[in-house]
Amino acid sequence: MFREKCKQALWQIPVLIVMAGLVALCVNYLRSDGIALVGDWSVDKRFPDTAGAGMVIDLEEAGRLFEQDAATFLDARPHDQYALGHIRGALSIPWQEVDRYFNEAVDRLKAGRVMITYCDGETCDLSHELALFLKDMGFKNVHVLVNGWTVWQQAGLPTQKEE
Repeated sequence: MFREKCKQALWQIPVLIVMAGLVALCVNYLRSDGIALVGDWSVDKRFPDTAGAGMVIDLEEAGRLFEQDAATFLDARPHDQYALGHIRGALSIPWQEVDRYFNEAVDRLKAGRVMITYCDGETCDLSHELALFLKDMGFKNVHVLVNGWTVWQQAGLPTQKEE
């Protein structure tokens, strides 16, 4: 008797799990606020502002703005990493100490100028957090150069070290 009940349970449990999954998918599909089963994980969608607009700038555009001296670059990495090397002319505003460094740098930030934040690594979000902070502080034209330090160096664009 016990053996028969175990056999019965062994096929009923997977059937119940599959049925529950199908019901969940149907309910999700029918809801107006259902969860998307396939998401857009592109770089532009990973770094939006509070209104949902993309903040990403590509390397080509960032390099063009650098050459025209039309942008201020802001390094969101810890200051010791900035000291070892950074985009030439970039200001250091480490996200972990944003209040201190922002107060020191605010006089050098011009409200109408393009600002480009960067850090290092595809998954680094320090630059995104700094960009959102700058937008909250009233700056309008703020962008994120994803994996900025690495792609800048790989492209052979101008860098410098702190002396």
